[in-house]
Amino acid sequence: MIDSSLRGVIAAIATAIDATGEPDCALSLALARFLLDNGCDGLNVLGTTGEGTSLSLRQRLAVMNAYAASGLPLQRVLVGTGAAALDDAVALTGHAAALGFAGALLLPPFYYKGVSDDGLFAAIEAIVSATAARPIPIYLYHFPAQSGLPWRVALIRRLLDSFGARVAGLKDSSGDMDFAGQAAGLSPRFKVFPATEAVLPQARAGRFAGCISATANLNADLCARFYRSGDSAALAQAVAIRKLFDGKPLVPGVKALLAHIHGEPQWARVAPPLSPLPAADRPAVIAGYEAVRTKRVA
Repeated sequence: MIDSSLRGVIAAIATAIDATGEPDCALSLALARFLLDNGCDGLNVLGTTGEGTSLSLRQRLAVMNAYAASGLPLQRVLVGTGAAALDDAVALTGHAAALGFAGALLLPPFYYKGVSDDGLFAAIEAIVSATAARPIPIYLYHFPAQSGLPWRVALIRRLLDSFGARVAGLKDSSGDMDFAGQAAGLSPRFKVFPATEAVLPQARAGRFAGCISATANLNADLCARFYRSGDSAALAQAVAIRKLFDGKPLVPGVKALLAHIHGEPQWARVAPPLSPLPAADRPAVIAGYEAVRTKRVA
């Protein structure tokens, strides 16, 4: 399973958390179905918005199993399998491969900072080797503001030269479009997904494979209208929804708005160490969202 067909509008889907701190798989899967039915070409499960690094190995495996048992099209689902411990990353990536996910999204092993590219190369080499019997496509997750470690362009080139099609693409949450463009230029088959819907014009033009966005939990239909038919008004609305979270914590903000949109207060719950969106911020976010949805975009 090396040829991944992921492309287009991909939501970095949130994970519902119940009152005991466990993932609520039923509520999470309901959102997944909704998003796939309302504009998403694919999903990224257990990424940053999905709070994957706040969940234990047991919990992450349980979420993956629930997706696999749900009947959802796993060929449209990318799953976060990066971990600070290499053995955990190997276990998660191998399990994703066995279940049939479209790809594994890998943060670098993120505790030790300032490690060499040789060390990061060795980590990917170990994961590639351990999953050789079920060669799931690997997507690198570039988010140095959170992980403290970049996937440098020279290292990506080395990985592509060494492992070929196993290294299928990259999610870029750095906001550095020069970096994203350089990475996309390494190979025609190397798929780069910046983490904002604002790049969808470049994706339509073929520069990027699409976007993997946290706010696609909230605006996937608008993103899809632009990506599929060039509806610039829809893109302006989608970007306006993302801007509602400028200066606010993104993951709690997305989940608070999910609670409003779907009428399910549990969506506002986050796993520690995150805290819910402050109550003082919620009215403005909700009002802003409703204004955008009624096309009153400033």
